[in-house]
Amino acid sequence: MTTEVVGAKRGFRIGRWALHLVIAIILIMWLVPTIGTLINSFRTETAVRFDGWWNALAPPYDFTLESYRHVLTRQGMGDAFINSLIITIPGTIIPIAVASFAAYAFAWMKFPFRNVLFVIVVGLLVVPLQMTFVPLQILFRDAGIAGSFLAVWLAHTGFGLPFALFLLRNYMGSLPSAVFESAAIDGASEMTAFFRLALPMSVPALASLAIFQFLWVWNDLLVALIFLGPNIPNHPMTITLAGLVNSLGGEWHFLTAAAFVQMALPVTVFLLLQRYFASGLLAGAVKG
Repeated sequence: MTTEVVGAKRGFRIGRWALHLVIAIILIMWLVPTIGTLINSFRTETAVRFDGWWNALAPPYDFTLESYRHVLTRQGMGDAFINSLIITIPGTIIPIAVASFAAYAFAWMKFPFRNVLFVIVVGLLVVPLQMTFVPLQILFRDAGIAGSFLAVWLAHTGFGLPFALFLLRNYMGSLPSAVFESAAIDGASEMTAFFRLALPMSVPALASLAIFQFLWVWNDLLVALIFLGPNIPNHPMTITLAGLVNSLGGEWHFLTAAAFVQMALPVTVFLLLQRYFASGLLAGAVKG
């Protein structure tokens, strides 16, 4: 074995270990704040205010469920959880359904200005959300749906559609053309090809998109606050949990428990769909 080969292998090993070290450092940087928040969620108010979370790892241990009890029994929290589901489920399904039809059309159907229209829709990704709040609020007010769930559904559909269309169009465009050509020869209609071929083969992309959209809508505070306004019976958990901190900044220690109550369902959804996440996201991002 020549010296050059030995040196190359040694350099490869060193580079691999260096990469692993960098990944481990980044992982620790991400985990430490989360671990600290989790530990503080089981501590008393006095301990959270005047003592570092790392001191709780040494005896005597003084953990309590009081913060979770306060968050879960707070008036209106149960209704807020239901409201979050009412907002999030349609706010995830509607844009994905619309984007699926549009993505198939852009990928496999021929019509005038197809590429131009696709670029225009995807180009809406660069438009800041804040610029659309006032026009949309005026539109919803004139339509008589301001402060309703429908307004929030439509807002999330509009905000999520450009990325959903970009991801699904690129993924569907990477599917084998021979499959659709064979279906056309056999007399299959476009609707048959869409429901029987395109959708089943696009499950990884649909699942990864569902994760993104679900997390975005579930954790959203600004859009719900803007379009629901003072309509308290319709407020989701994000608005209700934000109300744990009063105008004087008190009760902020409950936010540690509230954070984990808020993230329980999104983490569950991610764990259920994670096997589709990487394959769907990468294929939709680089092919087409």
